[in-house]
Amino acid sequence: MRRWTEADMPDQSGRTAVITGANSGLGLYSAAALARKGARVLLACRSPERGEQALRRVSALAHTAPKLIRLDLADLASVREAAAEIRDTTGDALDLLMNNAGVMATPYRRTADGFELQFGTNHLGHAALTWLLMPALRGGSAARVVTLSSLAARGGRIDFGDPNFEHRRYNGATAYSQAKLANQVFALELDRRLREVGLDIVSAAAHPGYTATGLNSAMARSYGNPLLRNLIQGASHLGDALLAQNVRTGALPQLYAATAPGVNGGDYVGPDRFGGMRGHPTVIQPLRPALDRRNGTALWELTAKLTGITPDPA
Repeated sequence: MRRWTEADMPDQSGRTAVITGANSGLGLYSAAALARKGARVLLACRSPERGEQALRRVSALAHTAPKLIRLDLADLASVREAAAEIRDTTGDALDLLMNNAGVMATPYRRTADGFELQFGTNHLGHAALTWLLMPALRGGSAARVVTLSSLAARGGRIDFGDPNFEHRRYNGATAYSQAKLANQVFALELDRRLREVGLDIVSAAAHPGYTATGLNSAMARSYGNPLLRNLIQGASHLGDALLAQNVRTGALPQLYAATAPGVNGGDYVGPDRFGGMRGHPTVIQPLRPALDRRNGTALWELTAKLTGITPDPA
């Protein structure tokens, strides 16, 4: 079977896409790729400065002028404000939401609302944004929600009794795995609930394999200890040089999930070679915890309780 590439992306003229974390890495490349194909792209970024830089880069490639949306996923007030701006900008007609942004293996920190940073940013912020944008997705044409998971989810376990590490010892890698598994569980639970109410919206998940996205460097910079920071930085550079694929290839799974004909709700897309570490996009089997409806229900209810946002679809 012929391997899918960016050249296979259908024309996106007339479609509007929101991409979180669009200022760098996979998000920026995805924004540029969709803009080149004609989509109107809304770049949802935390940093205004880096967001403006990304906006200029995407604008130079775009057929339809993109727009910058201020979004801090670690602050639910910011998520609400961004969702309201997106709904106003799109006139409640949104065709694609790509939940791409993330932080990885950081020291223990809390979000503005008191959640562990990785669970709060990677999962809770994205889940809240998705629910708040559901009226706009209903108004879109064959709308899709693509949520980015990770190979790290394979070792993850969601502690529903202590997701924010308030009672157990914190470990950055464990917290990252939990958050990325939550992304996958949420994507599949969203698909189940969309189908139950008969909405023509696809919820799929994707992962980029081992891609040199810049997350490793950002992770290293988050550590205050210079020795630890340098050690992580050195290991990250070595791993990127020996094993990682480039961002252009790493972005293909999420672009496939976002645009390829025949993508179904509940699909999970990742690279096709070396145990999912590298290659071109293919539909793969979701992790067992993500297929377990009990986990989906538990996470859905926990997310609603923590964020205070009414799930949509209910």
